[in-house]
Amino acid sequence: MEHPILIIGHSSGIGKALTNLLCRQGIGVIGVSRSEVNEAFSTLQSLQKSVFDLTEYDLPTALSGVIYCPGSINLKPFRSLKINDFNDDFETNALGAVYVLQLAEKALKAGKGSVVLFSTIAVAQGMPFHASVAMAKGAIEGLTRSLAAEWAPTVRVNAIAPSLTDTPLASKLLGNDARAQAAADRHPLKRIGRAEEMAELAQYLLGASWISGEIIGLSGGMGHIRL
Repeated sequence: MEHPILIIGHSSGIGKALTNLLCRQGIGVIGVSRSEVNEAFSTLQSLQKSVFDLTEYDLPTALSGVIYCPGSINLKPFRSLKINDFNDDFETNALGAVYVLQLAEKALKAGKGSVVLFSTIAVAQGMPFHASVAMAKGAIEGLTRSLAAEWAPTVRVNAIAPSLTDTPLASKLLGNDARAQAAADRHPLKRIGRAEEMAELAQYLLGASWISGEIIGLSGGMGHIRL
């Protein structure tokens, strides 16, 4: 890829897996995370800051892609959710993506780049206790399709909708062997996702020149199969 890739949330989970994947191939990455990153890749520029502290002066004039990885898993009964829960999830999942894409629009168009966002299977599937996060990720799906239309044909925009993935964010749901096995058994393919699998699909979408406006499920069969 001719220009660097901007990855928001590159310090852990899927963002870290994608950063490592790209950097090992010699692809330039600008990573933005609130946590310190100690990965020593010659092609990696790490910025330790919140996405809302990012400015246009932090970005190059052209980008080959933007990946927005931050998310939340805030699972509560609807009656227990406060307005602040909805606000926090919406800011983390949706408004952060909006902020960075507005900053990066000019650079993306200059680099004829690609955007990859992250939704969740819970938007299309409907799952109990997911009201807040599914609402926020539903906004991501709407944003994906809207920007894919508005920025075509110069910039492609797609989203990945995973099921449960083994990342630090999901650690509370996978805290012991019994929980992890129960989570795996809910999937037709009898395991949970891996961050590396999400990273591989994200990299593919960065270069897939005839895919735009798509929400692609990566869910171990859970999206369409019932056993």
